[in-house]
Amino acid sequence: MLPPPISPKEMNFLRIVTAMAWADGQLEADEIRIMLDEFAELFAKSDADKPTLRRSLREYLEQNVPIEELVPQLAGEEERKLVLRLVYQVIQASRRRPDEPLVNMDEAAAYQRLVRILELPKETVAEIESSVIPPEESVGGGIIKNLAAKLHRLIQP
Repeated sequence: MLPPPISPKEMNFLRIVTAMAWADGQLEADEIRIMLDEFAELFAKSDADKPTLRRSLREYLEQNVPIEELVPQLAGEEERKLVLRLVYQVIQASRRRPDEPLVNMDEAAAYQRLVRILELPKETVAEIESSVIPPEESVGGGIIKNLAAKLHRLIQP
């Protein structure tokens, strides 16, 4: 399998978010959709590249690299904050049935581990969490589009 045509920094973001989505041992359809849609939107060089990039990224969602290996590659606090936002948005899509919590217990535990590894102040974590709207409450994917725009600014040379 050839790696997707994205930068090493972009690959690191993809792997961290994917690792968190895998925390419960499976990827839910909504988690996959959110990751593919948003990363293709963010990483594609043009609209024409998006379908091919989505297919290429889908293959990489099968990999589960430990976050402990990935987080040290983040360049600074802004990248750590952005990763936390993206992860929090994705894990909120893990509910399989309406009677389950929005974030399942395995992913909640992995999320808490990520928070510790990222070493962000508690106030920053609380602010990020309160800014993320659950998928069923977001209108037009506004929060994800906003996050994607911020990530795009961060990863541009």
